[in-house]
Amino acid sequence: MNTDKLFIATQHLLPQHLLSRCVGWLAGCEVSWIKNPLIRAFIKQYDVNMAEAKRQTAEEFSCFNDFFTRELLPDARTVALEDNVITSPADGAVSQLGPIKGGRVFQAKGQDYSLVELLGGDEERAQPFQEGEFATIYLSPKDYHRVHMPITGTLREMIYVPGDLFSVNQTTAENVPRLFARNERVVAIFDTARGPMAMVLVGAMIVAAIETVWHGLVTPPKREKRVARYGIPENITIEKGDEMGRFLLGSTVILCFPKDTMHWLENQTAGAPLRMGEAIAMTME
Repeated sequence: MNTDKLFIATQHLLPQHLLSRCVGWLAGCEVSWIKNPLIRAFIKQYDVNMAEAKRQTAEEFSCFNDFFTRELLPDARTVALEDNVITSPADGAVSQLGPIKGGRVFQAKGQDYSLVELLGGDEERAQPFQEGEFATIYLSPKDYHRVHMPITGTLREMIYVPGDLFSVNQTTAENVPRLFARNERVVAIFDTARGPMAMVLVGAMIVAAIETVWHGLVTPPKREKRVARYGIPENITIEKGDEMGRFLLGSTVILCFPKDTMHWLENQTAGAPLRMGEAIAMTME
């Protein structure tokens, strides 16, 4: 058995949710002799750029989660504010992007998945995005893990979709069928000046939780077994570049837009690095 096949087999055998809860407990531990060495080791292992963070030493963070969702200095990112520009919601890299064809979203070579399933199984929710455009953005461990609005939008709906917690990387994308439609996720639908936009925050192995700025913790500590639709406050409008959520241990953001409303910039291809706030697409007038 080669290394990739062994890794995928292990993904199926591991107690994904139990492991994630245990890691979540460790990540929330505030005992200094536990959290400080853990933070320092992580910074060293992944070569995290702490020079751009507001707090830069392990001692300044209350726990590993506090470090992982660290805030950047005000001038660390520049947001492209032009009205016809769509910006990257996060630091990371393009996993895939392009058209949604026949209700299917491309995952990796030989793999795709259902748009309806990704958005929680509701045909009506998915309908505006049929034959539209998508982008899958992967956040690596070293990246900044707050998620920001790529365009100004007013929140219409938020749902929690239970699921598996496979690791999310190139190997699993190529070998785990329907990976992003199987993993636990939070789906937020926004109304924008250019039409609706879906933002999907996908969980993964050892992702302790997903939060949004209007609700706080969304992924429940005791994992639910069915889709949950959350009531939302009225008039939640978030400006382009403002934070909309965060991963407590990171994963993937998927954006979906309707047909004929925008187009990706030519430099945005699979593997392209991203920084939050940079232009990734243009809207159509």
